[in-house]
Amino acid sequence: MIPTFNTLPSKQRKPFGSWPSPLRVEDVISGSNRMGGLSLAGQQLLWTESRPADQGRQALCGRDWDAPPDLIASTFLANPWNLRNRVHEYGGGAFSAHHNTVWFCHDGDGAIYEWQVFNDRGASPSTQQVPVKLHGLAGCRYADLTPFPQANMLLAVCEDHRDPDAKEAQNYLVAIALSGDHRGQHRIIAQGHDFFSNPCPSPDGQHIAWIAWDHPNMPWDCSSLWCAEWAEGGLIHHRKIVGGADESIFQPSWSPDGRLHFVSDRSGWWNIYAVSDDEQAPINLCPMQAECATPQWEFGMRTYGFQAHGEIVAVARSDGYAQIGTIPAAGGAFSPIDLPWREFRALQVGHGKAWCFAGSPTHSECLIEIDLVSKSASPLGGVSSSPYQTYFSEPEAMRCAGSGGEETHAFFYRPHHPEYEGQEGQCPPVIVMNHGGPTSACSSTLKLAIQFWTSRGFALLDMNYGGSTGFGRAYRARLDGNWGIVDVEDAVHTVAYLVKKGEIDGTRTAIRGSSAGGYTTLAAMTFHQTFRVGVSLYGIGDLGLLASDTHKFESRYLDRLVAPWPEGRAMYEARSPLAHIDQLQGALLILQGAEDKVVPPNQAESMYLAAKNKGLPVSYILFPGEQHGFRKAETMKSALCAELYFYGKLFGFEPADRIESIPIDNFD
Repeated sequence: MIPTFNTLPSKQRKPFGSWPSPLRVEDVISGSNRMGGLSLAGQQLLWTESRPADQGRQALCGRDWDAPPDLIASTFLANPWNLRNRVHEYGGGAFSAHHNTVWFCHDGDGAIYEWQVFNDRGASPSTQQVPVKLHGLAGCRYADLTPFPQANMLLAVCEDHRDPDAKEAQNYLVAIALSGDHRGQHRIIAQGHDFFSNPCPSPDGQHIAWIAWDHPNMPWDCSSLWCAEWAEGGLIHHRKIVGGADESIFQPSWSPDGRLHFVSDRSGWWNIYAVSDDEQAPINLCPMQAECATPQWEFGMRTYGFQAHGEIVAVARSDGYAQIGTIPAAGGAFSPIDLPWREFRALQVGHGKAWCFAGSPTHSECLIEIDLVSKSASPLGGVSSSPYQTYFSEPEAMRCAGSGGEETHAFFYRPHHPEYEGQEGQCPPVIVMNHGGPTSACSSTLKLAIQFWTSRGFALLDMNYGGSTGFGRAYRARLDGNWGIVDVEDAVHTVAYLVKKGEIDGTRTAIRGSSAGGYTTLAAMTFHQTFRVGVSLYGIGDLGLLASDTHKFESRYLDRLVAPWPEGRAMYEARSPLAHIDQLQGALLILQGAEDKVVPPNQAESMYLAAKNKGLPVSYILFPGEQHGFRKAETMKSALCAELYFYGKLFGFEPADRIESIPIDNFD
């Protein structure tokens, strides 16, 4: 008898980009609900979740912390409650909880509200009391809400915009009374710096620690740890513990025995330190070439916590991936916990467990629970595998020589479809993605927004260019004075490397990015000939205009990335795409929010008109009601469809999707 073998059917050949994919635009949008914050309130584990289908509202979600893993989370505080603040424009730290009480910032009026979390398991959220306004002053914004139960106060960062004659808003720390005749009133407890974050009371209520920094620094460049004694409703004996020039401080926290801890990059890596008894030389509890912090673009970020006996549970990131592990209370080696996830955010520790948001190359971000005794973990909320799993492309961590011959990092995704492959002899088009910040980082967590492209036949390169976090302070510093050079050249060299290897089509190259990534996109299209298409989402075309017309938090950011303003005006002009339209080439798709205060619409409009007048293919879409970062489902859908349509026209393929056409100037 002749044996028979089961063979896989051969794939159909179809032009790259035109593969029919079951992963719809609607799936990408529904999968973009981002979770934020994480807090314990009595029996409840609470967090926020963005709702693009509900005008981008931030909803409060929760579940019993010791409930079965498959229990579906409840959504509390129905529309119109929107747990969001706009301090630094990016917000964060919009809610906190203690016992059964939640305090939150409502985006509708910017005020702080108090709400009692229901205690009866199985009770309907609709039967609970309505939130009560605690505090709010017109023109003031609040963030980093922090309970101070020993004093019956709520601590917060206040950004005060009330003075119309002030050059910029004033920032300070406030304490808001929670009871008595002064309930709802606030008093300033720390001021004198341009920025504050992380008010943190000690377990005995006798001290408060916080972080401060001043122009022209950003918190990940130079910041300081401060501490003061609490007395008679205020702070006395203010003193700086550590920090200053070329040192970044992150997340001050008190151990259960009352010892102050923090993260510092004084060694070149963000490691966890403890304040010594004499408050002189801090103690690095676990020296390692890994990052236990992340840039503070938002408030409320947490990367470590304490068990009851003082052992530290921490997230450590290196080579583009993260691990969760433990560090002895007195210091020692980092002991990783073997978990299937590679990204972790918003860590909370308590009751012998840890909770955080986690993601991996094969699973989207979800809430997980880690048993710190058994070292086992499970996702919470009935998480299931995606029906599109066989269509997913997994990232390949890669490094190659970038700008100046220095090493650069990226994740490379190959086009993947179980039924289709490209036409014989052809390589796929590539989309190069540049994260924002620019001091941020891309991650390996499964993103449907990436799989949308790879399942249609695109290769995708997600850059961690020089300046990205997660690779030590020296790697971040590669961008100092070199924004628009190092980030762009890293992308150019990585594309050249992949073209040489025969992985991608060097004639069908696109580069895209939002905010700072949008600037990298426009600079690449202006100062290099590598890319045929550029997609800029609220990107920057005129650096000088950005330096003179943006919000307080980033108003001096470019002093380090480019040059001091206005003394370095010539450098700003040399790096600005708008000043060199004669060098601009290729086609541009420009997407912009009409209410963006970080990168105002005049940047996008100027770039559009310049490209149009030069005769380049260009399309400009302005989205009413959107700010810095698109939040509405209809906006996300329109933007993604426009991008697919644009690639199809410029790369010469017909998308399989039914999408509306968009006008493209100077394109027949």
